[in-house]
Amino acid sequence: MPRPITLFTGQWADLPFEEVCRLASDWGYDGLEIACWGDHFDVSAAVSDPSYVESKHATLAKYGLKVWAISNHLVGQAVCDHPIDERHQGILPARIWGDGSPEGVRRRAAAEMADTARAARKLGVDVVIGFTGSSIWHTLAMFPPVPQSMIDAGYQDFADRWNPILDVYDEVGVRFAHEVHPSEIAYDYYTTKRTLEAIGHRPAFGLNWDPSHMVWQGVDPVNFILDFADRIYHVDCKDTKVRMGDGRRGIVSSHLGWADLRRGWDFVSTGHGDVPWEDCFRALNSIGYTGPISIEWEDAGMDRLIGAPEALQFVRKLAFDAPAAAFDAAFSSNS
Repeated sequence: MPRPITLFTGQWADLPFEEVCRLASDWGYDGLEIACWGDHFDVSAAVSDPSYVESKHATLAKYGLKVWAISNHLVGQAVCDHPIDERHQGILPARIWGDGSPEGVRRRAAAEMADTARAARKLGVDVVIGFTGSSIWHTLAMFPPVPQSMIDAGYQDFADRWNPILDVYDEVGVRFAHEVHPSEIAYDYYTTKRTLEAIGHRPAFGLNWDPSHMVWQGVDPVNFILDFADRIYHVDCKDTKVRMGDGRRGIVSSHLGWADLRRGWDFVSTGHGDVPWEDCFRALNSIGYTGPISIEWEDAGMDRLIGAPEALQFVRKLAFDAPAAAFDAAFSSNS
């Protein structure tokens, strides 16, 4: 069976859930990667009210859609972040922000991420995608000089905060797929290795592979798949166009807005950027990945009502399945 292609609803949360279902169905998507914000999915309601989950399934079924994963990036960001400030207030539910006391925000966010696993199980999915936040991202420039003890403490802080959350994921049989992304504890190749080491490579914690954030950092997304083959729990497709080379543009984007062409890079419609998509899908085939391929629409320069169906056609044409023998070989080598 071909891998299902889903639409991540995070960039559509300004629209009612049913409207997003209608659009995705009309375009030909197989299902949704449902974001836990807007009216798309309420973690607290899903945990406490069985009828809430039933209503979500009914809406999906009405439009011939399925769900394989949910995403809670916004709350996950607050679990480890330092500092906690008005940026977080702008993305968090009021019940998580509370009085804005940083440690209180982190603890409430951690409890919500544990509940997200419970909500996922009630919905019938076994993967939650999200961010972790990081207490040491602000040290990235390495000046003033950063002592190794400070970096070590950052990874310990991550382990201390996320291990109890992951205990709940183990308890309910759900896995967390961290999106490797700037501002997170794991944002590139070596920080991903260090992050997995920090939690003892426990199986509850894996990765959401999204090549866009790797390409603009100069990280090879193909070798990332091959080297972390046993940790690729979910796949998001988002493209990046790198525009450096004129002596003005840099990788950290100069605090310019998303659509500003003076930036050194930007997100673009899938198939319009610099991600080596064919090689990436061949690598996914080689590791035996059979889960959903989720399109994350984030192009400030194109109308999303045009770009989202275009991206679907691009991915459906390119995300070819490997021969059955190749899957057998991949599973044998990984077992």
